[in-house]
Amino acid sequence: MVQGQAVFIGSDHGGMEMKSAIVALLKGSGVNVKDMGPEKYDNDDDYPDYAQKVCSAVLKSSDAARGILICRSGNGMTIAANKIRGIYAGLCWNEAGARKAREHGNTNVLCLSAEHTAINDAGRIVMVWLSTPFSGDERHIRRHSKIEDIERRGAGGAIHPQSHV
Repeated sequence: MVQGQAVFIGSDHGGMEMKSAIVALLKGSGVNVKDMGPEKYDNDDDYPDYAQKVCSAVLKSSDAARGILICRSGNGMTIAANKIRGIYAGLCWNEAGARKAREHGNTNVLCLSAEHTAINDAGRIVMVWLSTPFSGDERHIRRHSKIEDIERRGAGGAIHPQSHV
């Protein structure tokens, strides 16, 4: 992990228990962790709100800042986070995936599934993800640059299917 690196974490109601455990783990490891909510269980809290809150903090903080997002499946947080320019979020189910998300994908946001990942496993996934650097290999830099180009250009005129009414 990069010294002094900030880690912002958020969840919806479905990920609160896991979030609390990860916050405690990170604080116990001396990590500068910032809990972005929610503070109490509320079935009306929506994962896109917390994804935006955490990702905005990551982008405003520094190049080294990272984010962790948790919802029941992990999919909602991942989709919402990846809509934000400059965020590269990966949904990780195990330590190997977390390592690859950093080494190859240069992710700055980790998404977790509270429903499909045990809390102890999630803690190990987080620690691997935080301690793994981007490889810097030419092929991964080239691929990441292509993703950034897609991000800048947008859909590039792609045809979007119309919704079924």
